[in-house]
Amino acid sequence: STMSFTLPKLPYEQNALEPHISAETLAYHYGKHHAGYVKKLNAATEGTEQAKSTLEELVATASGKVFNCAAQVWNHTFYWNCLSPNGGGEPTGAVLEAINKNFGDFATFKEQFS
Repeated sequence: STMSFTLPKLPYEQNALEPHISAETLAYHYGKHHAGYVKKLNAATEGTEQAKSTLEELVATASGKVFNCAAQVWNHTFYWNCLSPNGGGEPTGAVLEAINKNFGDFATFKEQFS
């Protein structure tokens, strides 16, 4: 039988976020934790109409274990896609304007939150 839900591929190599997130940490959270939710979601929906649903449909309509597993798969996927080996730096636009208005400049903002 084909798995209804699969572990999405990471948008970067497992060591790409070092030194901020180690390859070992990412391998654990992606390869064990995230993958575990995919496996549990498949087990919980196997042979049911829910197995034909999208992840988003399950997050919006399911409850209990199916909701929890679907939401965890979605959340982890979203999280990995929010990270980038080339991310960070100073914000632009309205965010930078708000920081400058409230903190004077980005350096002061970083200093107060570090």
